[in-house]
Amino acid sequence: MEKSISVGILGLGTVGSGVIQIIEGHQKELIHQVGCPITVEKVLVRDINKPRSVEIDEEKLTEKAEDVYANPEVDVVIEVMGGIKEAKEYIIQALQHKKNVVTANKDLMALHGAELLRLASENNCDLYYEASVAGGIPIIRTLVEGLSSDRITKMMGIVNGTTNFILTKMSKFGSSYDEVLKEAQELGFAESDPTSDVEGLDAARKMAILATLGFSMDIDLEDVVVRGITTVTTDDLHYCEQLGYTLKLIGIAERNEGRVEVSVQPTLLPNEHPLSAVNDEFNAVYVYGEAVGETMFYGPGAGSLPTATSIVSDLVTVMKNMRLGVTGRSITAPLHEKQLKTDEEIESKYFLRLHVADKAGTFSSITSLFAEHDISFEKLLQLPIEETELAEIIIITHQTTKKTYENIYKRLNELDVVQSVESSYRVEGGK
Repeated sequence: MEKSISVGILGLGTVGSGVIQIIEGHQKELIHQVGCPITVEKVLVRDINKPRSVEIDEEKLTEKAEDVYANPEVDVVIEVMGGIKEAKEYIIQALQHKKNVVTANKDLMALHGAELLRLASENNCDLYYEASVAGGIPIIRTLVEGLSSDRITKMMGIVNGTTNFILTKMSKFGSSYDEVLKEAQELGFAESDPTSDVEGLDAARKMAILATLGFSMDIDLEDVVVRGITTVTTDDLHYCEQLGYTLKLIGIAERNEGRVEVSVQPTLLPNEHPLSAVNDEFNAVYVYGEAVGETMFYGPGAGSLPTATSIVSDLVTVMKNMRLGVTGRSITAPLHEKQLKTDEEIESKYFLRLHVADKAGTFSSITSLFAEHDISFEKLLQLPIEETELAEIIIITHQTTKKTYENIYKRLNELDVVQSVESSYRVEGGK
């Protein structure tokens, strides 16, 4: 048997512990895959004396990052510490020391991925990051390898488990957003500060990564239009259900004639759409290719072992490249120049919920506004609000441009008969 390949790990939290657990517990399978053993040489921790959920020789622990990235015995550095500034510096140092790198850091790759990939290529090193998007789902490998011969036109998915858990519980049990958020935090699905998840930032970073790979185009985080779920109410979910839809936080990346849009926002999907059945903390990504048609990838979006599985899968790929002497050659520069769609080019249907004066002429005023912009209604509900002189109108429009819709939205707020626009969401799918 050939000499073992040694790994250094930056971070020993939940995911880092999972990586060690898989390396040690699946050694027979890993040797079969790559022809040699894998050993953990050094692990960066904040406190050597802290109790661990995984058994590891204390001599392998260090509080100095250079003991990992500059260690002559380490062949591959695995970064699972999170954060941006320190993680970026350590990965740069590792690449400059000719170490191949595997990371699960979506924040870092969304912001600095292009820079780090260039550095990896310059140093003939691999930099893999499958675990940065959708945990245990091999979506990045699918885009880079499995669908590399196809032309991807659209990716649409649930890429944040926290928000999917919250919306699932709100929809199923009629609980308020605040109640379900508290439950999610108690179960460990949401952080004590959930802002990154519930405001859509986590999902936006993942969609920037997917769009960059799927479209071979440098998509930056600031190119992603982002809206979170904090304003979603149980009333919204009730009316969605009544109209045959499910509300999810959906990431959308779409390309038409070389021009792209990337967004993350609460979106209505028909109940029969495959993504509507993805519940709780699970993730799923729907991919449209010109040749393959429609495919969907589903699985756990986070967690110690699902994420660690993706990391070790990347590690196996790196090791195979090392043995073949081809590290650093899989990294290619984007093929296409970035061209973002304008608001006149982005088309969708929309859901609107209005509180209006319950009197003659109200509905006529509203329909006249839509008719003026040549927009018809696909679905419509009008209900009186008890013990008030108001009515509630729920509309799903036919297809229109984003610019036209935003103009109508502004005009609705200016109509005397409209007391308030309670909610507004994008609608995807359906005829």
